[in-house]
Amino acid sequence: MSFSVQGRSAIVTGAGSGINLSFAKLLLERGCNVLIADLALRPEAQAIVDQYSIQTKTPRAVFQKTDVTDWRQLERMFEVAEQEFGEIDIVCPGAGIFEPHWTNFWRPPGTPESRDPRYGGRFALLDINLTHPIRTTQLAIAHFLRHGSNQRRKHIVHISSIAGQNSNLCAPIYVATKHGINGLVRSLASLDRRCGIRVTAVAPGVIKTPLWTDHPEKLKIVDERADEWVTPDEVAQVMLALIQQDKVSGIIGDQEGRHGPQFPVSGGTILEVSKTVRSVEAFNDPGPGKRPGNTASDNDALVEETFGLLSQSGWGIPKL
Repeated sequence: MSFSVQGRSAIVTGAGSGINLSFAKLLLERGCNVLIADLALRPEAQAIVDQYSIQTKTPRAVFQKTDVTDWRQLERMFEVAEQEFGEIDIVCPGAGIFEPHWTNFWRPPGTPESRDPRYGGRFALLDINLTHPIRTTQLAIAHFLRHGSNQRRKHIVHISSIAGQNSNLCAPIYVATKHGINGLVRSLASLDRRCGIRVTAVAPGVIKTPLWTDHPEKLKIVDERADEWVTPDEVAQVMLALIQQDKVSGIIGDQEGRHGPQFPVSGGTILEVSKTVRSVEAFNDPGPGKRPGNTASDNDALVEETFGLLSQSGWGIPKL
């Protein structure tokens, strides 16, 4: 074990629900303080904050309401974390969305369902899924260099996706953001050796989180008879292993490597998390494949819906 989270402190964006909430909960259970940064907390997240918010006990959880598209609020997130915990050791810029109708390639700015302004010069999906992780990573590195040393390793764990290896006609902006996360993580690999800052990522398959379960338009492509869900807790286990270990097992729940194949961990490592774990290579990678936890069997329904949008007269032309 190269690093223990016991007695450390972390910032996790998007931890009001889903994978990031599971990760925050796991860190707290292991004795790590956590600042949860999100727009709001779902009831299950509020319960965690209530459980770990007692000032006289450690670890502690602190909620900081944060719009991750606002760079001033990202800076404030670090300021509050320093005030509450002092030195920060772990940062997860995990907040993300999965191509909702309100910021979506096939529903362009200015069309009825889009909330992206016609002349706004930006997509909310890009701001949340790619620009926010990039800016948060910059802020994390600045904090680590100011406070840390090579003797106390620092970690930045990103949330990529199997979409970072695939193409998907129905979600091209989302796919682009996850390809971007993979490129960012690999580009920062050498910070591990030179600065003691390890930048890694998980690349989950189809995860049973509110990003899916609260959206019937996406949920319909999953066939419960043929497809398997990966749970947020399973992804969180691998995220913790990326921090605490120099090798990660290919079997979920076997992160001490007793049974499964072993994957070395260093800066730039990206681990795919389906119902098993594997390392995603930069070159000649076979891709996610149809492993359990990676498939959504009825994706053709969304493809047809997409072509249905394109068949409408005047597609992409804003209504005046």
